[in-house]
Amino acid sequence: MPTILVIEDSPDVLANITEILELDNYDVLNAKDGLEGVRVATEKKPDLIICDICMPLLDGYGVLHMLQKREEIWSTPFIFLSALSGKSEIRKGMELGADDYLVKPFDSLELLHAVEVRLSKSKKLRSSFTPDMTGLRSLLNVANGASLLDELREGRNCNTYKKKQLIYSAGNHPAYLYYINKGRVKTSLHNEEGKEIITRVYGPGEFLGYKSLLENKVYDDEAEAIEPTELALIPRSDFESLAYSNMDVVRKFIQLLTTNLSENQQHLLGMAYNSLRKRVADALLYLFRRCSSQGVTNPGLDIGRDNIAAIAGVAKESLIRTLGDFRDEGSIDIQNGAIYIKDIRKLERMVN
Repeated sequence: MPTILVIEDSPDVLANITEILELDNYDVLNAKDGLEGVRVATEKKPDLIICDICMPLLDGYGVLHMLQKREEIWSTPFIFLSALSGKSEIRKGMELGADDYLVKPFDSLELLHAVEVRLSKSKKLRSSFTPDMTGLRSLLNVANGASLLDELREGRNCNTYKKKQLIYSAGNHPAYLYYINKGRVKTSLHNEEGKEIITRVYGPGEFLGYKSLLENKVYDDEAEAIEPTELALIPRSDFESLAYSNMDVVRKFIQLLTTNLSENQQHLLGMAYNSLRKRVADALLYLFRRCSSQGVTNPGLDIGRDNIAAIAGVAKESLIRTLGDFRDEGSIDIQNGAIYIKDIRKLERMVN
């Protein structure tokens, strides 16, 4: 049975809400002011909080602000109650992170519907979403409705980039979150001698540039189109509005970032200690899996030998020679410059 905390300084309103919720089989906790509400919420950890705005000692805005600082309860669904029905008041409440806003007076069905919707959404948000783009899309749909991802990427200014055209460079301040409509983009680092190391290859349906936005720092890498590419430009302010209104979405971007960093760490370790053949096999498998995860069946890897060499951390000449060996051994095929994986298990055994 879900537990709901009602924070309301009016005894009559508090009793009325409690009765409605209990008749619908909810377990109800009460608090008569904001300070007591924060204490009860912290101790009991309810499944949902309904809170009046105008209260003595600590108003509803203060309650929400204090609870959002408590890690154990900050993501609990929060519904504001208020007789204030102006757009500015409602907007303020939602921008602070409230999940819903009910204007007094409201009827019992309106209250119960809001509670049911928020509890259902909260349950789905606690589900396990994979730390990848599929998981992010699922989370966006659950957290804000199926249209949010479309709203983020559609109706935006779209830039087209030619092959080898720079999208952003190290040291610049991020102004956009990028969404790849089509094409592929590489991110890379350069050492003091100018040698390039490709850290990741992004494809259609993926976001780009969120690391620097989350860290609020300048770019520490550069992004370049490796084929003709179209990007939707989502202004930084829109990304931050989403971040402020739904921390679950921010957590998912952080999970994506963490996954990327873990993959990069394993990649760098392989570059440091693996043999030439292992490095090349690992680079081919990485590109094959990235393309396959983006819905491309039996992809031909055609991003240029320079780029594959930079992913593998080998000289271009060594890459070309090793690719010839793999072709002769039947692991790959090469057609019009594109590399096709013929025996993925053979490459996997080589890496493992």
